Amino acid sequence: MMAETREDRANWRNEVRIGWGDQLFESLMWHNPTYTITTMPATYEITKNENYRYNQHIWLEYQYRFNNWFSLGAMADVSEVGWDVVLRNGAGTELSRDKKHYFYNLVIMPTVRFTYFHHPYVNIYSGVGAGIGINGGTEKNSAGKNTDYGMALNFTVVGISANYKRWFMAFDYGGMYSLKNANCIFLAKSRMFNLSVGARF
Repeated sequence: MMAETREDRANWRNEVRIGWGDQLFESLMWHNPTYTITTMPATYEITKNENYRYNQHIWLEYQYRFNNWFSLGAMADVSEVGWDVVLRNGAGTELSRDKKHYFYNLVIMPTVRFTYFHHPYVNIYSGVGAGIGINGGTEKNSAGKNTDYGMALNFTVVGISANYKRWFMAFDYGGMYSLKNANCIFLAKSRMFNLSVGARF
């Protein structure tokens, strides 16, 4: 039998998966300048952030399945954005470039999942998680520190897993949020789309 049977669901209580999530929010908030000033005197100088690099969300999750519809676990998610700080003159000529700038977000949280559709080959579920968000990197906050902390939430509006024996692939749609306060937001509707692979045992 190639699918996950009812007996398998009862015996394979543990689930581990590793996934990838998008950085649509990050690429919307932090992106390359739309133009370069070239009409000012050469003595004029301006510094801008350029050449943004997005390392996407990589995450790991463990779940324990208490029954066929309820599971509880924990997830860790990390993402990073890097950029160059570039000094140009009024004619647009590059005078200097510092490539060592970045920030990361590390989110750690317990998660709950509700599986409401079961089929030997397909499961459909929703879930929620709440925990801590850690933001760090080369930049300093208002207190002069390189690391900030805040609350984090993750919502799986709908997820679909395709099962092959104890192995599976999954697609999740949802969003992750992390903030220190209303004026210090780390993530908002981030990793809306997630792909993952995992195993049950």
